[in-house]
Amino acid sequence: MTTRRTRPAPRPPEGTPPRTELAHQARAVLADAVRIAHWAAGSPGPGTAAPLAALAPERAAAALDLSPAQVRAGWDRARLAGLIELHGDTARPGWRLRAWDRDDSAVLRGWVALFDAWSLVHPAPEGIEAGAVAEAVEAVPQVLSLLQLSAGPVAVPALLDLLGQRVAELQEERCEVPLGPGRTATLAAPGVQAPADTATGPARGAGELNALLLDWALEGLAAVGALTLGNGHATLTPLGNWAVWVKLEQICVAAQSPAGNIEQAAADMLLGCARLTPGPARDEYRAWLAARTVGTAVAELLAVARGEDALLRGLAFEALRVVGAPAEPEVRAVLAEASLRPYALLWLAEYEGNDPDDAQDVLSREEATWLWVDTAAAVADHGETGLLVRHLDSAVQGTIPALLDEVRAVGHPRTVQVLVALAAAHPDPALAKAVRRAAFQVHTGGA
Repeated sequence: MTTRRTRPAPRPPEGTPPRTELAHQARAVLADAVRIAHWAAGSPGPGTAAPLAALAPERAAAALDLSPAQVRAGWDRARLAGLIELHGDTARPGWRLRAWDRDDSAVLRGWVALFDAWSLVHPAPEGIEAGAVAEAVEAVPQVLSLLQLSAGPVAVPALLDLLGQRVAELQEERCEVPLGPGRTATLAAPGVQAPADTATGPARGAGELNALLLDWALEGLAAVGALTLGNGHATLTPLGNWAVWVKLEQICVAAQSPAGNIEQAAADMLLGCARLTPGPARDEYRAWLAARTVGTAVAELLAVARGEDALLRGLAFEALRVVGAPAEPEVRAVLAEASLRPYALLWLAEYEGNDPDDAQDVLSREEATWLWVDTAAAVADHGETGLLVRHLDSAVQGTIPALLDEVRAVGHPRTVQVLVALAAAHPDPALAKAVRRAAFQVHTGGA
């Protein structure tokens, strides 16, 4: 039993439209993307869609009364919002497209995915060093916070000043020192060569560069419907105001939580959530994710999943479920890694709309057995002995001898430890003896 005091559900700022109206605005922003996704889904055959190159943007433009440039932009937005999902050389309608007309929550999640990807929707100006672009993207949340707290138009010079301050802080955190107009150097360790300056074009002063990057960021955020641009000022739209408030609220909730997981590294955060029930654990994951860029968070979670702790591996993929669509490319990329493949397959199956109870069907017998051993390792390291015994019931094999044969063959690095722990925990002496024999055979390499 816990004495943790529950916090009432926060209310959005006064004047925020109801969710139905916000969803209506999100549908308007993504109207072209939805039309293109429906058209593409129906072109090659039921339930599938070909890549845009195969569909010919000109043909789509003629059918939808759009320009080829609008078709390309709409296709990119459909992908970023989860309306279209790529699977190898083909694409399929995403679950959000199927739920678009009836599920306001799906619509808002799709728009937030597009909002988070604003820097992909509106490419950065050419000739700017990638590091400077990355710093600007990392500084934009501060700009959005000022816009949200101001609850009205904010002059561009004020936003530029804030962006410049945040970029300077980021450079100081990375131990960078100015070398001249528009150039910095990173303080390298002795014997380590500093990276070369990859910027092209004429050198720019810091103020000029920040002004160019701010214009790009504001135009990108306006392109996804998060703000409007006036004569020398910017204003958040109701959608943008709501999205920034949600992210700020997640950070505030995490900061007020006794565990303080928002400040923790991924491994410590996951361990702190290990004994929470699914609902509170997901709240902690969301708060932790809200305080980080998506790319950084996903990379950190996958790094933890590659470690030796099987419990953290499973929890890392639970946290990645909260990330959703932005994590899909990285999760798909780890399918070739044997230790992560079963988790990635289950994640992708649920992401593509399969019922969690049926997702196990995507695993081969060998993958299911590997996952059984990995889960047993997590239980042996962190759980109770009775839970390890009950874990036998979840094996896909119908008998203990069949399970032991396949466990011996699967090659999991923790097989011996799992079998020894299971033999020590099981109350049936005959079964415990058979498990110990199997552990000895794996350890000695015998048949």
